[in-house]
Amino acid sequence: MTGIAMIATMVAGCAEAGSTVPPASGATRAGESSASADAAASTGTEAATPAPETSVPVAASETVEAAGVEGMLASMSVEEKVGQLFMPVLYGPSADTASGENRARFGVDSPAKMIARYRPGGVILFPWAGNIKSVRQVVALTNGLQEASPEIPLLIGTDQENGKVSRLAPLVTPLPGASVIGATGDLSLARRAAKVTGTELRALGVNLDFAPVADVNVNPRNPVIGPRAYGSDPKKVAPMVAAAVQGFHDAGIGATAKHFPGHGDTGVDSHTGLPVITHSRSQWDRLDAPPFAAAIGKDVDAIMSAHVVMPKLDPSGDPATLSKPILTGLLREKLGFDGVVSTDALDMAGVRKKYRDGEVAVRAIQAGVDLLLMPPDYREAHRALLAAVASGKISRTRLDQSVRRLLKLKADRGLLDSAPVADPAEAERVLRSAEHLKVARLITSKAR
Repeated sequence: MTGIAMIATMVAGCAEAGSTVPPASGATRAGESSASADAAASTGTEAATPAPETSVPVAASETVEAAGVEGMLASMSVEEKVGQLFMPVLYGPSADTASGENRARFGVDSPAKMIARYRPGGVILFPWAGNIKSVRQVVALTNGLQEASPEIPLLIGTDQENGKVSRLAPLVTPLPGASVIGATGDLSLARRAAKVTGTELRALGVNLDFAPVADVNVNPRNPVIGPRAYGSDPKKVAPMVAAAVQGFHDAGIGATAKHFPGHGDTGVDSHTGLPVITHSRSQWDRLDAPPFAAAIGKDVDAIMSAHVVMPKLDPSGDPATLSKPILTGLLREKLGFDGVVSTDALDMAGVRKKYRDGEVAVRAIQAGVDLLLMPPDYREAHRALLAAVASGKISRTRLDQSVRRLLKLKADRGLLDSAPVADPAEAERVLRSAEHLKVARLITSKAR
């Protein structure tokens, strides 16, 4: 059986270290970069999710959505389109907070002013950036960020994998990490855990989670994935990833499978070095690809690239984040993914070994990336992309491809027309609710 045929068969058969990093260190992410079917909690089974009622036929609804995306795309300037490609960290607990970090990085004092100037496609939240203090504060922050972007609502993301990487601890339900869920062998628990997390994130105003981890941790000495993965067997990891994607969608938020083409067999942390994985194409087909194929089968919203070199997939020596053979050839053309491709954090050492920060941004887009996460020098990256579009190095057609995908993701999550406004009282009711804590206890009790 060929590698791709094996992946298809496996999918058909399916029913990061999170250490605190101070702003001065460059805002690295650990290995990523950096609600409830709870009525079934006592039985461990997954309640069926009824299809939402609608008076609009599916085909008509999709046509309306496409028209909205195309209409918005046609109305945007080149500067606005380039802005959509970025998801930076903004500093402070509120949209109006003045911060020296914001001034140094963006030339303006507050998150709201940065958004007004650059119009980024999204923002990612971190505790070390002062973004996460309390439930009501996070709700006020996300609402304020959205108010600062009235024309096109923001993707507001975070890394809430649970377990080792939990950016919103201790506000959210303390669910076990992926390895514990994997140890239960229960796909319904993977789905329910993701739904709990997604419901709590949505209540806070977060609409995109950089989870689940789709890596297969085949190297027991892996310094950066380890318990963040569902396990070491792709036949078990793939259906867990698919179930988690479904759980996030049950909650109404976007999911991101990471880190493509696979970070599970590394002995080097891509925050501090550039890992090299020597898997052959047939090994990749068998070991690394199945969880990503499973996520794509569940219409995962985004896939995050890895800052790893796989010389047998691309002999150039470039990390996957900058590799067209990997991101366009394998991910787009072989696996058929047409959602958003996000980089891992661009401030990580693994992607900065060969090129300057501006060239990294350009090469990532040329490789097939749509969303540039946490560029260390935002202004240099922004200028480089504008110049690349002006010179034709990045064509208008290529730029539109990425912006179209980002707008479609927003439309899929109900964000294109207007951003939902989070309710602090509802968030306090939902987060760490008795129902959600019950799910956490059930997973722990079933792990083996």
